Amino acid sequence: MRCYVRLMRWEDVVQVTEIDREAFPTMWPPANYQHELKNCLAHYVVACDEDKKVEETDVKAAPEKHSSGLAYWVKQLFNGRSLNSETLPSTREHIVGFAGFWIMADEAHITSIAVREIYRRQGIAELLLIALIDLAAKLNTRIITLEVRASNVGAQNLYYKYGFNQVGLRRGYYMEDREDGVLMSTEGITSAAFQARLQQLKQAHSQKWGTVLCEVVR
Repeated sequence: MRCYVRLMRWEDVVQVTEIDREAFPTMWPPANYQHELKNCLAHYVVACDEDKKVEETDVKAAPEKHSSGLAYWVKQLFNGRSLNSETLPSTREHIVGFAGFWIMADEAHITSIAVREIYRRQGIAELLLIALIDLAAKLNTRIITLEVRASNVGAQNLYYKYGFNQVGLRRGYYMEDREDGVLMSTEGITSAAFQARLQQLKQAHSQKWGTVLCEVVR
């Protein structure tokens, strides 16, 4: 599968909501992504399957509105490649995952990373995490934080791999079952050491998944 990452658009809301409901069925109230796109603190990206399109009748685009003003940061994420306006994919891409964070002062707090069930274990969640780190650095944040379920060891291992460390424990954080949330945080994401390690991980990810097209486009 060939996959790329770009900023979330208004027409993505229907598919993103589908993925959210599949990944977080017990979360209440459900996230409102139309509201999130209007929120100047919130920033989201989506991963798309380059080889699959959604029929136009299957997706109803939200009303046209201005983007969050982040078009300036959309550059290459991997391999020094970029896409110009003539090669941008259709507005009806098949979205396979999404991720986002809120910026508060100099901190980017990851709110969600979710992948369609049939696309899991193909490196997409890791690709989305890389995209979030890259975006957070471009937005001049200092650190990235998140909460993860205490039982979700797989996700914790991924975050450890990318420089997150446990800095706290939120007792009963998840309302639906009162499971504890592990609070994790990076150190300075713009430091030379962090960025050098990130570049190594990007290369390793690209080599491992081979046919995955690791680029961020508008």
